[in-house]
Amino acid sequence: MHLGALFIASHVLTSGSVRETARRFQLSPSTVSTAIHNLETELAMKLTERASGELATLIASGRVLEGLEPIMAAIAELGQRAGHDEIDETWASRIPVKIVTMERFLEVADQGSINRAARRLRLGQPQLSLQLANLEKFLRHRLFERQAQGSVLTEEGRRAYQIFMTISQAWNDLKSSADERYRRTARSLRIGSIIPTGSESWVARCLGSLVSEWNVRRNNNAISLVSMTADDLREALKSGRIDVAILDSVFGLESFRHRELLQTEMVVIAPPDSTETSVAELVAGHPICMPSPRTGLGHAAMAFSYERAPNRRLRGQDITAADSLPVIVDLVANHGYVSFLGRVSAMPIADKVRIVDLDEHLPMSYHVAFNHRKAAADACTMIIEAAARITSEAVVKTAAVA
Repeated sequence: MHLGALFIASHVLTSGSVRETARRFQLSPSTVSTAIHNLETELAMKLTERASGELATLIASGRVLEGLEPIMAAIAELGQRAGHDEIDETWASRIPVKIVTMERFLEVADQGSINRAARRLRLGQPQLSLQLANLEKFLRHRLFERQAQGSVLTEEGRRAYQIFMTISQAWNDLKSSADERYRRTARSLRIGSIIPTGSESWVARCLGSLVSEWNVRRNNNAISLVSMTADDLREALKSGRIDVAILDSVFGLESFRHRELLQTEMVVIAPPDSTETSVAELVAGHPICMPSPRTGLGHAAMAFSYERAPNRRLRGQDITAADSLPVIVDLVANHGYVSFLGRVSAMPIADKVRIVDLDEHLPMSYHVAFNHRKAAADACTMIIEAAARITSEAVVKTAAVA
């Protein structure tokens, strides 16, 4: 990165505004946005995000600002060496010197020879000499005395050496943290699942079992978990943001490996104090809240509702789609709604809602889809084993209660 870009990005993180920074430094907003984007790319972390059209700095930006403090102080000192009595922000925001150029200067100073430094850096000697000449031109001082035995730092060169060493060390400290984050991310196994109904749901228990057994085996790949809708899971798997997806439909994932996780059937969940005995009566007498049509379950439930209750206000405003299953359960348990779930998801919440069978058997399947990683395939096997064990336990428990 250029020092100027670091100066710009630091001000954005401090002020929280791209436009204010652009006005202050007399730059275009796109130039400022590019500077902050390049810093995020270099450090492999998000520092800002857009919220309602405004820029919001994330928690990580505070740590990065602390890491940039030595660099900002060094830039101020560099400005003095270049003839600026006070920090000239317009000048600082346009410093064209790259950190890699400074590090090459440090290598020449340490080696005492442009030729030796060029060999170590695997650069052509003319290329390295040109970069040093441009650096001297920018600082308006000679940095080296070329002598028969090599290159010796001038007085200004020694001062520049201290400044550039400070910048290089601070930047490498920031980068080393980013490199470690990248290694952790590369090692981690990222698993996405449909949103569970609660802590006792089969999805939550499967994932809990997976994490526990995975860590007992001391696998090299740490597990990272995230919950989202089936539609979002498909996109995340395709983009590589997750390695494994637990979802209720593998539509659109034909290019990925996938296995059936478990089979169940659709049921209606109704308020615990409801008295209707048929699905038609429940649908006619209560507002409906169901998973979004973007999910396999939501799509099937919506189609079933339309087919079974053609005379109802189903095409109006009293159907609520929600991608949060805990919210759906609360609406049914406490606010008089009815909804549709797979039986395996409904059984753990049988103490909160009434489970009503459909007039006809409507089968459903859950699946795991995964990419080419061996760790992903291993995790899928363990998830399937956990699902079989957990759902069989639920069936036995239900039978015992009955």
